[in-house]
Amino acid sequence: MTARTIAFIGLGIMGSPMAANLVKAGHTVTGYNLTQPAIDKLVADGGRAATSIAEAVAEAEVVITMVPADPQVEQVILGEGGVLENAKPGTLVIDMSSITPQTSIKVAEAAAAKGIRTLDAPVSGGEAGAIEAVLSIMVGGGAADFAEAKPLFDALGTTVIHVGPAGAGQTVKAANQLIVAVNIQVVAEAVVFLENAGVDLQAALDVLAGGLAGSTVLNRKKANMVDRQFAPGFRIDLHHKDMGIVTAAARAVEAPLPVGSLVAQLVASARANGDGSLDHSALLRGVERLAGRKVN
Repeated sequence: MTARTIAFIGLGIMGSPMAANLVKAGHTVTGYNLTQPAIDKLVADGGRAATSIAEAVAEAEVVITMVPADPQVEQVILGEGGVLENAKPGTLVIDMSSITPQTSIKVAEAAAAKGIRTLDAPVSGGEAGAIEAVLSIMVGGGAADFAEAKPLFDALGTTVIHVGPAGAGQTVKAANQLIVAVNIQVVAEAVVFLENAGVDLQAALDVLAGGLAGSTVLNRKKANMVDRQFAPGFRIDLHHKDMGIVTAAARAVEAPLPVGSLVAQLVASARANGDGSLDHSALLRGVERLAGRKVN
């Protein structure tokens, strides 16, 4: 594998371990974030610090962005002082945020006008997947650019698939978030059902995980629900944003989402009840409210 010079913009819950894994893989990674502690952590992990986007991308062959939503992507990539103003022609910009397909296409068109290549490469797997470098990565953009970026993706995940042209990665990620939200909701409902029935919850979830009801969601989130520990691996606020993306995208292509639309409302309800900063496994709290339990 050829070592690359990478700028990594956005060192949050996901971006920080992803940048560190690229350093471990032998790449030169310069990071920029709005908060200094995240930059300091990357330096401690062997990366380099930048005081601005311009400084981070000045000498980069590859720029990776991992920020919360569409407005931040537009600001970081398209805005004043952003990536496109400062990256050299020929640079490969990989946006790994979860945003609308339309914004990814907008970024790709603006970048192409400056001779800069782009991929939209959102991920699934949450904080644990980012730390363990076992993310699923769905990539939209040119096939040749995907082939060039594949070794970088392989340092971050175990399932890396080119799914189509610009915007396709985000479309697949929207479907992913639909499936994840529905899975979390039904696991939460099962937890309350089992507890109300007086069954040993841990034993029940362990046996369910070994059968057809088993899933990555159940394996990753059952401890959160059993222990009522909801430190954010992926915040309800962000999943609320993603459910807005998938419901709008589904309407645009006339795809019905009868269950997904209901779960989108339950995610919105969790946020309205003050749970937006918690992990999305805290959808359990909404089921507890419906069951008449007191939720602290």
